[in-house]
Amino acid sequence: MAPTTRTLRRSFLAATLALLPLAAAAQAGYPTKPIRVIVPFAAGSTTDIIARAISDKMSTSLGQQLVVENKAGASGTIGQQLVAGAAPDGYTILVHSSSHTVSPSTFAKLPFDTVADFAGITPISSTPNVLVMAPGKGIKTLGELLAAARAKPGTMNFASAGQGSATHLNAEKFKMAAKIEATNIPFKGSAEAVTEVISGRVDYYFSPIAPVIGQIKGGQLLALAVGSPMRASALPDVPTTAEAGVPGSEFNFWIGMMAPAKTPRDIVNRLQAEVVKALADPEVKERFAKLGADAWTLTPEQFDAYIKTEIASNAKLVQAAGLAPKP
Repeated sequence: MAPTTRTLRRSFLAATLALLPLAAAAQAGYPTKPIRVIVPFAAGSTTDIIARAISDKMSTSLGQQLVVENKAGASGTIGQQLVAGAAPDGYTILVHSSSHTVSPSTFAKLPFDTVADFAGITPISSTPNVLVMAPGKGIKTLGELLAAARAKPGTMNFASAGQGSATHLNAEKFKMAAKIEATNIPFKGSAEAVTEVISGRVDYYFSPIAPVIGQIKGGQLLALAVGSPMRASALPDVPTTAEAGVPGSEFNFWIGMMAPAKTPRDIVNRLQAEVVKALADPEVKERFAKLGADAWTLTPEQFDAYIKTEIASNAKLVQAAGLAPKP
């Protein structure tokens, strides 16, 4: 006699319940092989250094090697595309910067969806920029800088490490919030920009902390404010731009970890927990301090929401900076 529908349902339910412990056991065994960590910038970049510091500690904790691969090019989109198209199994992850949320505005078309094709794991660090000037300019506070810019509108300029870079967007957000006029002078990188500011040929620069901490301590540069929402641990006595009188000027340059969309949530949560654990390690803290980076984490859900907010915010900055999308 053919089985009834009820009997079939009971059999299916019994079989499903029997498989659950096996699925849980398989997931609990993650990882069972090395994990690729894609960094979409060159070796030696801040993103690369932070990715390697975290990966070293996570390799020990997870019992499998996290292998960092540099896939630089096209403003990070080559590495992004690789991860977006990878299997969502936790064995290919991305460590990227806040440039991840800028590319939707600076490219006319991307071969991936910055939101839909990625699952946020957690930010890893916040790396503040610091507004520096040469002492010879005779300006000692952010308030004095604003007064000078407003006294002669359009005569002041600022350095950036290239059009659309974090240093450029930080300066543009500051300009908008402060309601001042200043001209962007783009350079090939931070080293050239710092040299021009020290010489006095360029008025100011929102620099990453690591390249200028020596000159600040040596007196060749004055640190007027940091552009981040919170003070930088490397420069605890330097106020934020908001604290110094320019609310709404905060710019958070971050580095974070992401996975392909549809990566199982328990794997995403496991990786997030491992990042948090690694950030508590004294050796990692020391390496971050040398970079002027502050540890920063969120839950995966919070990080996904933050990325959406950042994409919208950066779109406004790109438009204000007059940057035409790349084809």
